[in-house]
Amino acid sequence: MTRTTQKATVGERELTFSNLEKVLFPRDGYTKGDLIAYYLSVAKWLLPHLKDRPLTLQRYPDGIGGQSFFEKQAPKYTPEWIQTVNVSAEQGSRKIAYIVCNDEATLAWCANLAAIVLHVWYSHKPSLEYADYALFDLDPGEGCPVKTLAKVALEFHDMLAEIGLKPLVKTTGGSGLHVVIPLQSKYAYDSIKQFAEIAARRIARELPKLTTLERSIARRPKGTVLLDWVQIGRGKTVVPPYGVRARDKAPVSMTLDWSEVEELCGKRGTPEAANAIWTIANAQKRLQREGDLWGKAWKPLALEPALKKAQRAWS
Repeated sequence: MTRTTQKATVGERELTFSNLEKVLFPRDGYTKGDLIAYYLSVAKWLLPHLKDRPLTLQRYPDGIGGQSFFEKQAPKYTPEWIQTVNVSAEQGSRKIAYIVCNDEATLAWCANLAAIVLHVWYSHKPSLEYADYALFDLDPGEGCPVKTLAKVALEFHDMLAEIGLKPLVKTTGGSGLHVVIPLQSKYAYDSIKQFAEIAARRIARELPKLTTLERSIARRPKGTVLLDWVQIGRGKTVVPPYGVRARDKAPVSMTLDWSEVEELCGKRGTPEAANAIWTIANAQKRLQREGDLWGKAWKPLALEPALKKAQRAWS
């Protein structure tokens, strides 16, 4: 098979793209060229969520039906103009040169590697030891309807708002929702994780029939939502807003307004179907119309006042 290449100028860089016709999403026919075009079309909204954060690539050289692999270390053939940051994924381990994606050219270069899914740290340089947001991964289990997922997310919103925090929400692009609290970049990961655990356990007490803290899939009650707070940690990663997921229909992680979550409470269907509404085919149009909902609302807060209020409100 002839290996085709195409040169293009992205920003100030001339890139060579290969095998643009390679089908990465067999069921839908989306190609590597489509993936690159999508990422470039949403770059102005996506890049702020990638800026200065260590990036792990999840590559699918044979499409989503084939083998994939995670790549933390920047490949040896990474162009010199691409920024990297040398950091250990764990304290004391060897240094890894992570790619830092701060411009369209780097984003397009990564997509050309068939890096369908992008994973970023919770912190950014130069403050990599301090997360700048807390995240609750609401993961619906077998038999969980979308209205249950929405109800749990709204309970998080109300509980966090009660103590003065302003949570944001997005689809994961898979089946769940991410509830995120922007924080000032001065808190150690362990401190944020401890707060997230307290909040998750409170929700579990408030909604015992709808939620679970059981991480074992086999032991989770059917129809419940896992309140996953352990994803917070140094070196752990999350798919950013507008990042693509390696699933049929090529869904993307989409920021939502809380009113949209309220609407889900009255709808039938599965969380997977609700997540699949936003794909590489329509995400750009929504962003052109609505803009980056998180960009408008991202206001990092101090955690101490919220903790004081929580001691009174949650006791």
